[in-house]
Amino acid sequence: MQGGSTHASSTALVCGAAAGSGGLGGFAATVLRALSHGGAPLHVLGPPPADARLASLPGVVWHSPPRPLLAAVQRWTPYRWLTGALQLHQDEHLGQWAAARLEHLRPSRLYTFTQVGLESLEWARRAGVPCVVDNPNGHIAGFRDVYIRETWRQARRPHLGHPTPAAVRRIQREYALASAIRVSSPWARDSMVRRGVPEGKIAVLDPLIDVERFRPPPTRPPAEGPLRVCFVGSLDVRKGFHYLLRAARQLGAGRVQLHLVGATGDRVSRRLFQRELQGLQVEARPGDPRPVYQRSELFVLPTLEDGFGLVVGEAMASGLPVVVTDPCGAAAWVEPGRTGWVIPAGEEQALAATLEEALRRRPELPRMGELARAAVEARVAADPLARLRTWFESVAP
Repeated sequence: MQGGSTHASSTALVCGAAAGSGGLGGFAATVLRALSHGGAPLHVLGPPPADARLASLPGVVWHSPPRPLLAAVQRWTPYRWLTGALQLHQDEHLGQWAAARLEHLRPSRLYTFTQVGLESLEWARRAGVPCVVDNPNGHIAGFRDVYIRETWRQARRPHLGHPTPAAVRRIQREYALASAIRVSSPWARDSMVRRGVPEGKIAVLDPLIDVERFRPPPTRPPAEGPLRVCFVGSLDVRKGFHYLLRAARQLGAGRVQLHLVGATGDRVSRRLFQRELQGLQVEARPGDPRPVYQRSELFVLPTLEDGFGLVVGEAMASGLPVVVTDPCGAAAWVEPGRTGWVIPAGEEQALAATLEEALRRRPELPRMGELARAAVEARVAADPLARLRTWFESVAP
């Protein structure tokens, strides 16, 4: 080993998202809760948590990276257009900082999320430390392919966001260096295997849905007027929000009211949203999705690629039937016709037909939502935290 001896029975977790914020932060929160119960110190290298409950978990030591002046960089340089290059720069910055911290901490095992883990994995390989990679989406090359196709299809523009070709190479190197890879759905596993990652290296482990935080309301508003449909997530071409807007338009004026919780993060998505918004009843803003879950009747995630889609589990836990697409890992949680619907991705006609069916079955939607809640509760009862902890200890003893 280089740089001194490894500390006994300590774990390092490297993540690029604030735990408890958004999809990636939700995955980070699950891992934090699972690994903080082992008794040994858990060193977390990444942004401070967004959820205050995570800041005081027992045995957790937080290490936050210095913040680069990225706002000025993005505003005054070509990075304002090359958002993928900016994201790669951020990931490399955090990765290099984390590897330097690991050289000082000398943990006995490593758990890292993709994008920010390459330098830490290289350190682990040199130090002989077992290391696990968490891959929240499908294979990164497929992830990029979706962006390239959909950006060109919707805007006739090249994709300049994350992931760039350099980011794909970086993350593929992370796959190769990892002792084992965790994904959250059979769909995500299959996408990895199709791209050449050995199946024996991959484990499918359910994410945790907080059924106390996400609960059905005591009563919902009456099922009157337009069908109240919600979407939660980035208003981003990969998430397919535009197919939902087009499907609502096909149904005709006044039949569906859309509540979107999220924001656009790039010019293509922003212009697409403004174009498809015309003539529809839409409420859209970022923030806490729970009030929207509780006043809606149906949740829709028309994503074109998603390793899981935590918002699907949140909506089900909130007592909503759901509509998801087949390249979404959370589709494995849906029982078609009973707790929701699974439809082909990128087909507004199929989505419009499903919304029509939901309108016809509107009196049944509350019962479907109760069954969706029960399905999530059964998953939580299986203790996904214990399963994740046991698996990590088996592959990184």
